Amino acid sequence: MKHIGLDMSALKQTLNLGKSYSDNGWGMFVTMLLYKGKRNGCYIIKIDKWFPSSKTCSECGYVHKELQLSDRTYVCPVCGNLIDWDEQAAINIDLEGLRILLSA
Repeated sequence: MKHIGLDMSALKQTLNLGKSYSDNGWGMFVTMLLYKGKRNGCYIIKIDKWFPSSKTCSECGYVHKELQLSDRTYVCPVCGNLIDWDEQAAINIDLEGLRILLSA
């Protein structure tokens, strides 16, 4: 089973697509994404945009609220987990998606 996490509003802002992609074109993209995912055995799961994926330790679950954007390496003050910020976020998004899927 494959699963993907995607923040549509963040993607629009990152790509500087603006309001023009909030209309039918963007809606069509979401529809196609859902269709293709279903056809290929994937689940498309929406994760809350405020989920602290980069600040949560994937080993012990501690939320490191003091972590700054400039801290590109995550060091957990509780368990000592040392991991790249982006890898940490990817692991946590994956785990959150699975949690949402299994709780449905």
